Amino acid sequence: MSQSAIWLLLFAVVAAVLFVSAMYKRSFTVREMTMIGIMAALSYVAYSFFRIRLPSGSSFHLGNTFTALTALLLDGVSGGLAGAIGLALADILAGDAGYAVTTFILKFIIGVVCGAVAHKGFGLANCSPAQGRGVYLAKVTASAASGLMVNVITDPLIGYFRNVYIFGQDYTLAQAVSKIAGGVTFVNSVLSTVCVVVLYLALQPALQRAGFLKKPQHR
Repeated sequence: MSQSAIWLLLFAVVAAVLFVSAMYKRSFTVREMTMIGIMAALSYVAYSFFRIRLPSGSSFHLGNTFTALTALLLDGVSGGLAGAIGLALADILAGDAGYAVTTFILKFIIGVVCGAVAHKGFGLANCSPAQGRGVYLAKVTASAASGLMVNVITDPLIGYFRNVYIFGQDYTLAQAVSKIAGGVTFVNSVLSTVCVVVLYLALQPALQRAGFLKKPQHR
């Protein structure tokens, strides 16, 4: 696929995601946009400067941490946009616009899944350690792990379509499945989950007091 076609595809993906975002949540507050920008920057830094490359071409990194963290603190769309913007930008600046297309999609999926489980499933914004530390910790952990573990499957499968239809490579589904079995993405997801839980437990009370987060609805 030509470079111009890749850029056009990236533009179409971004436009589609923004359209979905507008349908889901019509507007963002200044504080929400600020947090999305900060988390996007942290995603970029975590991936670009603290990545451990492996001989296989894969790498260990914690860039996805801030995608899930933003989803837990705000909502799925905000988390998805933070990760998609920060990590797609990392690919673009590295000269990998073709990877940026699928990166944008994959990170948005992580955010949406984490946000759905956290806020639609558990009502995390209305939970607190006072309701039981073990239960609270379990909800935070499950919320963070949900999207990150989904990424273990979606990353190689969407990567298959990228390699075949964008890059025109001779790449098979068996190779994609072998990437799942290789465990690199799984280890990334486990480490990111641990980081998300630690950061959420540390930041959520402070951001709540500062008014950056929505006030819990007491029932």
